[in-house]
Amino acid sequence: MSSHPANRGVVYKGAGQVAIESIEFPELALGNRKCNHGVILRVLTTNICGSDQHMVRGRTTAPEGLVLGHEITGQILECGNDVEFLKPGDIVSVPFNIACGRCRNCKEGKTGICLNVNPARPGAAYGYVDMGGWVGGQAEYVMVPYADFNLLKFPDSDQAMEKIRDLTLLSDIFPTGFHGCVTAGVGPGSTVYIAGAGPVGLAAAVSAQLLGAACVIVGDMIEERLEQARSFGCETIDLRQDGDMEDKIEQILGEREVDAFVDCVGFEAHGCGCDHHQEQPAVVLNSAMQLTRAGGQIGIPGLYVTEDPGAEDDAAKIGALSMRFGLGWAKSHSLHTGQCPVMRYHRQLMQAILFDKVDIAKAVNVQMISLEQAPAGYADFDGGAAKKFVIDPHGTVAA
Repeated sequence: MSSHPANRGVVYKGAGQVAIESIEFPELALGNRKCNHGVILRVLTTNICGSDQHMVRGRTTAPEGLVLGHEITGQILECGNDVEFLKPGDIVSVPFNIACGRCRNCKEGKTGICLNVNPARPGAAYGYVDMGGWVGGQAEYVMVPYADFNLLKFPDSDQAMEKIRDLTLLSDIFPTGFHGCVTAGVGPGSTVYIAGAGPVGLAAAVSAQLLGAACVIVGDMIEERLEQARSFGCETIDLRQDGDMEDKIEQILGEREVDAFVDCVGFEAHGCGCDHHQEQPAVVLNSAMQLTRAGGQIGIPGLYVTEDPGAEDDAAKIGALSMRFGLGWAKSHSLHTGQCPVMRYHRQLMQAILFDKVDIAKAVNVQMISLEQAPAGYADFDGGAAKKFVIDPHGTVAA
């Protein structure tokens, strides 16, 4: 007889479909061996991410039955025997990257490409295709391995619950947006163009401001998302309108190029102007090389995949894009790709939240929903809602 509570999660059921189903209660186990370095969390908040949406649209090789969710904040219910520095009751942020803390890359701080947590390739994440088969956290309970290394404990539980709408964003999108800006070289006085005003783009815009940018320009095709960017002081460009991008940048800055460019769109990009209904997966990367000053940097936190079964041409199906790379070479650009190593930034960004230096939940328009409302949240987000949906599986935040 099991004394465990029931557990339910958001399960991928095939292109366009998710369902709430009963799933197994997590165990402190990896396959058939004990996972003494892990903890079991009661999930407090778990967010719907744009990269979840890529899977749910059927644009990856995600298997049906996958429990989704890699943006997790929770309270520790149970600790494995080897967990030394955390205890039941602690409220923690879970970096979406699963990292062992022991391999060469982890020791160099490259926790997004840990070598030991995914047999298929470097790097792992919860509830994500090709990322090691780990069970996702859009659920009531979840197991987190290598807990002492991975988890960020909030200093005060009451304060954490007061600011949970902001702190929930530390598991992925706030560090990811910040990483995009850091790798694009954003600093005091920078001019920055951010492609995409989804939650990561808006988080990047806030991050650029936090890093001291002079002017942050955000481009998107959805008016509500552009309005959201303007609400905290960004300039915006509506990409559905025809016209030369350099002219549009010049109208704002008086110059035709920016210092730093951040791609928060990724492989499902669409053309601008009259082409805005047409998918052009390399359009943002080409735009980045066109609009970034010589010697400038381009941060690419937007997701690009190795396999895209829904792509419009055979090259894009294997992630091969037609880029004008010679232009970037001629302008001495540096491009930085890959998943954000969340641990590099999450403590500092937690401090920025706790000391009221940033209003990230308001900027990305956090909307709390119940676990039952998750399928509707996915559908609204897919329709371009200017919101960041955060699931409250136990009704803790609502209470």
